[in-house]
Amino acid sequence: MKLRFLGTRGEIDLRSPQHRLHSSLLVVYRRTSLMIDFGLDWLERPPGLEPRALLLTHAHPDHAGGLRRGAPWPVYATEETWRAITRYPIAHRELVPPRRPFAIGGVEIEAFPLEHSLRAPAVGYRLAAGKASVFYAPDVASILDRSEALVGLDLYVGDGAGIRRSILRRRDGTLIGHASISVQLDRCKLEGVLRATFTHCGSQIVAGDEHAVESTVEALGRERGVRAAIAHDGMEVALP
Repeated sequence: MKLRFLGTRGEIDLRSPQHRLHSSLLVVYRRTSLMIDFGLDWLERPPGLEPRALLLTHAHPDHAGGLRRGAPWPVYATEETWRAITRYPIAHRELVPPRRPFAIGGVEIEAFPLEHSLRAPAVGYRLAAGKASVFYAPDVASILDRSEALVGLDLYVGDGAGIRRSILRRRDGTLIGHASISVQLDRCKLEGVLRATFTHCGSQIVAGDEHAVESTVEALGRERGVRAAIAHDGMEVALP
């Protein structure tokens, strides 16, 4: 399995050469390629890609806004996400029931509900192909059924909105917002995940000194026995 980070910027106005486009991931396994999320940045930027399918984590504009004029590929999303983007002219719609595994090509996929937003409920995707498994949750406060989502992972790809400080609040008993990188690394340690990369980067990362930020995140990972890194646009990762 190969991963290419097409975009790594969160829902902020700041941009940098390393983080120009809204967070999106391309997953390639043999002849199958899948794209996850298609934010507003992609509306005027045809990606020049031909994925077999597009998966949506949720309906926020930086994850689904690029579909306002439709899509040439099948689009997979949960019922809550389809309700939020019902007016988008998407011809081929596929429903993703959470916690019900399915396959596209040779990639096994399972959607896990996340706490993140009440208006745009999100899922994280566990993807497995060959001997590799990845969990992708670019916007996350917490993962429901976390142990099952993260068991035996080769790579956790999480939310880079904040490094040490979480951006969280509770509303109607639900945690919403973004867990910090530090908190997510704590969760990786608890679940035995040895490698983590962070996308959906917030202003602290995008506007910060690149080397200083990388050093800080690497150090936070070492403290927990996790190999940690910040993703950047165009970054590629090959998994066994």
